[in-house]
Amino acid sequence: MAIIGVGLIGGSLGLCLKDRLGEDIYITGLCRTQASMDKAMELGAVDFASADIEAVVGNADIIFLSPPVLQIVPMVEKILPYLKKGAILTDAGSTKQYIWQHLQKILPEDIYYIAGHPMTGREKSGVTAAQKDLFVGKAYVIVEDTGAPKEAHDKLMSVLKHTGANFTTLDIAKHDRCASVISHVPHVAAAALVTLLNQSGGDMESCIKLIGGGFKDTTRIASSNADMWADICMTNSKAIAANLKTLQQIIGQVITACENQDRQSVYDYFTASKRRRDDLLENAANRFDPN
Repeated sequence: MAIIGVGLIGGSLGLCLKDRLGEDIYITGLCRTQASMDKAMELGAVDFASADIEAVVGNADIIFLSPPVLQIVPMVEKILPYLKKGAILTDAGSTKQYIWQHLQKILPEDIYYIAGHPMTGREKSGVTAAQKDLFVGKAYVIVEDTGAPKEAHDKLMSVLKHTGANFTTLDIAKHDRCASVISHVPHVAAAALVTLLNQSGGDMESCIKLIGGGFKDTTRIASSNADMWADICMTNSKAIAANLKTLQQIIGQVITACENQDRQSVYDYFTASKRRRDDLLENAANRFDPN
């Protein structure tokens, strides 16, 4: 296996597979910097790391792509000349339609792409933040409508099953819509809350003194990698914009209720959201990612 982008996700995959499979899998890696490649080898996330693309991907059966989304297609263009027949490309991109729209135009018939999205992560980034159990119990989406044969799917899953993730399948369009609701818009909202603090003017220092668990919990993901999230917003812009407009309408209703001193409407708003969240927790204890 070759891992392109041995950061949090790619590094965690490498650590996991080396822990589970040991010498039965040989993992090569490519990072943006030599220091990151050295650290990936030091930590044991890869067996070999190099800036030489051919050396990294030339013998790979599976190539796991984990750079920011907008870098995935250009990276595939770079590695294509060195891939062997039957090689399987998969990825960890948070958006899928953008990637597939471009890859289907350039991939030869004997190179297969199986879109993937492990729904896990941390607010920290880089291979030093990687954890071998990062995927355990987390949702991992596999998109099956990219034309890869069953044998390729079986081969990929024979490796990925060692992550301990909960695998599910979605079509590409539904994945992007759902990822927008569950992941992308919450990140925008968390950043908005921090921006609200930044714009609190003369009250900022006093506000900072009051910061407790609630603010930390609701804004934790605002510490995520800005490069990655800018790419996600550019490649899933339609779904994100649509859901942000819906969120804007919801917030607008709460604003109106507050301005009108409509306690019942505000009470109903909080009651409905509490009931829904409690129901989710009761029926699926592992549904929420503790990372």
